[in-house]
Amino acid sequence: MITISLCMIVRNEEEGLANCLSSVKGIADEIVIVDTGSTDRTKEIAAQFTDRIFDFEWIDDFSAARNYAFSQATKKYILWLDADDRIAEKDRQLFIKLKKKLTMDVDSVSMHYYLAFDEAGNVSSSLRRNRLVRRDRNFQWIGAVHEYLAVSGNIQNSDIGITHSKNKVYTDRNLQIYLKREQSGETFTPRDLYYFANELRDHSQFRKAILYYEKFLKGKQGWIEDNIQACMRIGDCYGRLGQREKQVEAMCRSLSYDKPRAEFCCALGGYFLEEKHYETAIFWFTVAVEQGHDKNNLGLVNPFHSTWLPHLQLCLCYDRLGQHEKAYEHNEKALSYYPNHPSMLYNKKYFQDLFG
Repeated sequence: MITISLCMIVRNEEEGLANCLSSVKGIADEIVIVDTGSTDRTKEIAAQFTDRIFDFEWIDDFSAARNYAFSQATKKYILWLDADDRIAEKDRQLFIKLKKKLTMDVDSVSMHYYLAFDEAGNVSSSLRRNRLVRRDRNFQWIGAVHEYLAVSGNIQNSDIGITHSKNKVYTDRNLQIYLKREQSGETFTPRDLYYFANELRDHSQFRKAILYYEKFLKGKQGWIEDNIQACMRIGDCYGRLGQREKQVEAMCRSLSYDKPRAEFCCALGGYFLEEKHYETAIFWFTVAVEQGHDKNNLGLVNPFHSTWLPHLQLCLCYDRLGQHEKAYEHNEKALSYYPNHPSMLYNKKYFQDLFG
């Protein structure tokens, strides 16, 4: 059986750290905690699980801290988590099975990263991350903010999921790091341009976000999924600025990179629904259902864009066209994915009252 070092960087994580570390029971043979300046009980809690606790002076560089944590590992493989991550019991059991059968010819194992859930407990946003890597490959983290682990070789995709449970107040920490780097005249990489634009958009600086998304796309060096998302997010920025035509134009630029994603189809369908062009909206919502989503895609995936959401919208479109039987059918399909959704339950009662 392989051995695993869990490597984490932490700062003021007293609220969620114990849950995270408890969830790796039977998985981690070693726990390495690198503290970047906690002022709460973080290190005290960590000491209940490991004596391998190190201090690292924070220098506004996540990769530097993560690479230092990796350098302290001693086992065959390295697993990384954030303090607000946890491994649910079903995934912990899958992980233990993987640990028993994994062979040393595998350089990295990717896992699902569950970012958000709907009220029914279904995953509403996820992506894939390379989570478990061979220590002797000396893979490095790259990027001061929104860092990534550069891996290569034999990569195995697993069905294991890591659950993200954000328990801290959202701050502008990452945005401030980017602004400092911008003010210093630093030349941004394509990845930096993209993630700086994301931070600007998240903080409602829509015009400046558009500027940086355009710089990113103009460089023609971005990952295809980031290119597609940049187009969608430029569209979102224009939509929030009330510029509807530019919103649609920006979204449609994503088609120059690959086939339409379900997210694009739902967004375009939503536009035509608002414009009361129901037949056109039906076309795009139907394509969204047909597209589905690729579970092995490393990009951001929102399963509802190809499941209950387009069916719910198809229900609305057909109802407004007077095709109530089709509307009812799509509402039932939507309910099969999300049985407790209030809008779908309201629709069900509406059809029952209307037609018995």
